[in-house]
Amino acid sequence: MERSTGRTSLPPPPPQPAPAPGRGVCMMSTSWRDKQDPNLVNFIAAFLAANSYRLNFLLVSPDFIFNNGGLSVAFIFETSWDCDNAAAVFSRVNTLKRQFKNLYVVVAVPKVEQIESFNRSYFQYNMELGCPTFVPVNDLEMGFEKMLKIAHARGVFKQQDITSTMRNEREQAVQSMDAFLHVLTSIPGIDDHDATMLSQAIGSIEAIAKASVVFILENTDLSTDKAKTVVTFFRDPQYYLSPKIN
Repeated sequence: MERSTGRTSLPPPPPQPAPAPGRGVCMMSTSWRDKQDPNLVNFIAAFLAANSYRLNFLLVSPDFIFNNGGLSVAFIFETSWDCDNAAAVFSRVNTLKRQFKNLYVVVAVPKVEQIESFNRSYFQYNMELGCPTFVPVNDLEMGFEKMLKIAHARGVFKQQDITSTMRNEREQAVQSMDAFLHVLTSIPGIDDHDATMLSQAIGSIEAIAKASVVFILENTDLSTDKAKTVVTFFRDPQYYLSPKIN
C-alpha cells in the first residue's frame, strides 16, 4: 500500500540489526528531528540502540552524522520528496558536499510519480553522478537502515586501510633494519650482535659514521679493535674501497 506522505504513522517495528556493526556514534540534527513524526524518531533510537550506537541530538548542518571506525559520514535524509521543494533540496546538497567529504543523500520516494519527479529534478539541477551519492528508498525505515549500513561499511573500510598501512609500515621498517644490519655486518669482524648494539646505542648509519672510538666503547660492548675497525671503515676511503676477505 502506498503512503500518502513521507511520514510513518505506524508503531515502530522491532529493530532488525545491521550486519554486526561495531560501536559508533550517530548525531541527529535537532532541526530535522523536530520536523519528523515521533514514531520515526523512536524507531531510529531503538534501531541504533540495538546496534550499539549512541545517539546524540545536536545542532548540525546535515540531518545525520555517523562516526564509525574513526570516519565521519554525513547524510541528508529527505523523508518526503516534494518536487516543489527540489530547488531548496539540491541547493542544500551543493552546499553540504563542499563541507563534508563523505556525504550521502537518502530520499524517500514511495510513489511512482515521486520517483519520476526526483529523476527529472536530479538531471535538471545538473547533479554530478556519485558526487554525492543519492540513495532513493521506498520507505523511511529502509532509508535509515541503509544509512546505518553505509556508515558501518565506510568505517570498516577505513579500519582496513589503517591496518593495511600499519602492516606496510612494519614491513618497510623490517626491510630498512635488514638493510641497515647488512651494511654494518659488511664491516670485517662485525657480527649481527655488534650491528644491533651499534644500532640501539648510536642510531643511524650517519651517526655511527661520525662516532669516535671512545664514544663507541662507552656506549657499546664492542672491543677496542672492533671500535677502531668501525671508525676506520667509515673514515678511511682506502680501507672501505679495498677488497676484504672475511
